[in-house]
Parts: sequence; structure tokens; C-alpha cells
Amino acid sequence: MKQLVLASNNRGKLREFAELLAPLDFAVLPQADFNIPEAEEPHHTFVENALEKARHAARLSGLPALADDSGLCVEALGGAPGVYSARYGGEPKSDQRNNQKLLAELAGQQNRRAHYVCVLVLVRHAQDPQPLIAEGEWHGEIMTAPRGEGGFGYDPLFLVPQLGCSVAELEAAQKNTLSHRGQALQRLIERLRSGA
Repeated sequence: MKQLVLASNNRGKLREFAELLAPLDFAVLPQADFNIPEAEEPHHTFVENALEKARHAARLSGLPALADDSGLCVEALGGAPGVYSARYGGEPKSDQRNNQKLLAELAGQQNRRAHYVCVLVLVRHAQDPQPLIAEGEWHGEIMTAPRGEGGFGYDPLFLVPQLGCSVAELEAAQKNTLSHRGQALQRLIERLRSGA
């Protein structure tokens, strides 16, 4: 099996990526196995932050690395919280504070369109001049109050109009199929299968 470092310490992401990449003969290992600290995310775009994290993990592990950067973009807020989604409500990170701030920012706003974004970057080595990049978007609306117990982050506020429910009300398998991360991962897998 080919070893691949995941530039994240998120166990949920590790499990999801490991399951989906196993048929392609990849063993996905967390960066914590190599004592790699989290990379800085100094950029204003998802792709730049994902590339920064992938190169950081590849440089310190000597192996190919996969990173993602994702977040929520709200139309009425000019794309915010965007790359700052995880820390929108301040430090330390708190889903509850992030959701409260988002609801406060959208109070009285008629336009509640939003979308989740995920950008995946795979580098074969730290200096890879042609990283594989795959992107996924999941469009919906921000509700005025949370609904559902599942998911994380902004999921209780994110309405999937076609289904009439929040992401937090979806079964995990259904979420993984529809989600921005699921879409990006499927695109990355297609590129890997085609020999990219």
C-alpha cells in the first residue's frame, strides 16, 4: 500500500478519507503519527490554505500528503465567514459561538443563501509543482434557528432546500454522499483513478 499523510488531526476526516482511498491502495495516516504540528493557515483562500497544509505535512513526513480546507460562505456577508469559519466566534473554537454570531449577523436579512466549500490538495512531495486539487460546493440556506442533533459546525443552521431539512438532521451516510467534502473527495478519486 502507498502511504499518504493526512494533514489533519481530525479522527472523523481520517476515517472517511481512509475508507474512500483504501480501494486505490492508499494507507492514510494522521500527521500526529509523525509528530507534525498543525500548519499555519495565513491565507485568504481555501486553496492556498489547503496547499500550505499539504506541503507542510509532506515536508515533515517525507511522504505524499493530503489536506483540505473548508468552510461556509454566506452570500449576504460577502462570503464570510469563509476561511475563518472554524474561528468565526473567536478563540477557542466553538461551534455554538460561531452559530450565534452567524445568526446575529444575519438578523433581519432576507437573503440567506449560503454554501459550504471544500478544497482538497494532494501533493506527491513537498515541492510538487503540480498538486492535485479537487473542489466541492454544497448550496443551501441559513435558517433562523438550529434544527437537528447530528453533524457539527454550522450543520444545525444549514438548510438543504431539496430535502427540507438541516444537515444536522441527515443520516451520516447521506451527508457524506451529498456534502462538499464528499463531492471533492469523489473528484479527487476520479483524478487518481485516471492516473493523474
